[in-house]
Amino acid sequence: MAFYFARDHRQKYRFFSADPERELTVGASRTKKIWELAKKKLLRLPQRTLRQEQAFIKALKLDAENVLIFHSGCHSEKRLRFRFSLFLNKQRSKHIILLIGESLVLPVSGLAALLPGPNIFFYALALLMITQWQALRGINRLARKKFDFRADASFLEWEEAVLKAREDRYDAILRQIEAEHGFSQLNKILWK
Repeated sequence: MAFYFARDHRQKYRFFSADPERELTVGASRTKKIWELAKKKLLRLPQRTLRQEQAFIKALKLDAENVLIFHSGCHSEKRLRFRFSLFLNKQRSKHIILLIGESLVLPVSGLAALLPGPNIFFYALALLMITQWQALRGINRLARKKFDFRADASFLEWEEAVLKAREDRYDAILRQIEAEHGFSQLNKILWK
């Protein structure tokens, strides 16, 4: 399983995998219809956020000691390892803060049960919390692995175009990367 670590058009690092996981594995204790509706709400998250969360969740399933991560090759391996560890620590802190905030809001959303109809707010928030928790576990597991960083020329071309703000080239480069690595909708992750 390969992962990718590249900058988006705003110079922020993104971590993602090639094939998005469409089916979220969540044990449902309520009716399946309500969970399906909550899953649809979750899939409305921006692709850049959703795909990153799914990549972290996939890290839970890693059995190999080495993790293959493609990057642009703009930095030395030592600097890239440092940047990636900072990225993982930032994501870990962000997930912990979000989980604390969501756990404070969860009881309030439970009060919506007094309203008629299914409590979509509670279920969507619970599903979001489960996803965040799984992603946090994936981040922690990923942080303990050894990384095999491999430079990729197409990502180098992308980052050079971003540094030079050549928006006219973005679409062609992203289509080239999609063709080489089997991505779908990469522009929603790295561009718009």
